Amino acid sequence: MITKEIAGTAPAPERVAPAPGPRPRTARRAWDEVPRRQIYLPLSVYLLFTLVPFYWILLFSLRPAGSTSLVPWPITFEHFEKVWTERSFGIYFTNSVLVGVATLVMTTLVALAGGYALARFDFKVKRGFMLALLCSQFVPGALLLVPLFQIFANLRMINSLGSVIIAETVFQLPLSMILISGFIKNVPYSLEEAAWVDGCNRFSAFRIVVLPLLRPGLIAVGSFAFVHAWNHFLFALMFLSDQSKQTIPVGLNTLMSADSVDLGALAAGGIVAAVPVVIVFAFIQKWLITGFSAGAVKG
Repeated sequence: MITKEIAGTAPAPERVAPAPGPRPRTARRAWDEVPRRQIYLPLSVYLLFTLVPFYWILLFSLRPAGSTSLVPWPITFEHFEKVWTERSFGIYFTNSVLVGVATLVMTTLVALAGGYALARFDFKVKRGFMLALLCSQFVPGALLLVPLFQIFANLRMINSLGSVIIAETVFQLPLSMILISGFIKNVPYSLEEAAWVDGCNRFSAFRIVVLPLLRPGLIAVGSFAFVHAWNHFLFALMFLSDQSKQTIPVGLNTLMSADSVDLGALAAGGIVAAVPVVIVFAFIQKWLITGFSAGAVKG
């Protein structure tokens, strides 16, 4: 009977491998179906609106005064020489560098300590503290000018770069602490525990194990603190009255009067203000993208 069942059993059909060729259209990715012109056309329009203002600034800064040419020829640097020497932009540039670098260092150090505490420790008011940090971002700096001015006046810090540095640091800290705490949460806690087993204390484990992994995040946070301090106009205008203490945004404002505006000098001052920031971002763009990726993905 077994022999008959085996003999009567039909052989299983052989599987035929699919013929090589292009994948079916249903298996293609969605963006493969989009025509290239629908991608490049909006990007080109956006690039046009972005680069045209920069070209006009460069045009007014390089062409001679009174010229109406759309091409900066012959090229002249008289506007740059004027703003750098006659308009004291060399002093403004130095003050802006001091304020930006000091704000970067202070914001990064304090936010690093606070972000580590938020990421690694649990305490009763932690949720409320995080909510307060978030809510502080909705308060415009203009509302706090009067109390800040009174505080710095009592501390005799008016007309001092220290007042601007402290104000910029305080306003950059909430967001910086939240970002750095997110970066630290992405570092496995087991790495620190392994360092403790090897004989490190908490600070040594953080310095040796965690801190090198936070480099992209620290660069992202520090770059935004620097750019905000470099471009901020309000605090420098209110707290600095001496011309030798003013920064580049206030210096650009002095180029505009009620009667006339020196467009060539204003454009040259804008180039002086923009080029350092562009150079900084050109060098740190790799770290900046890595930092944002690390903070966006929880792992």
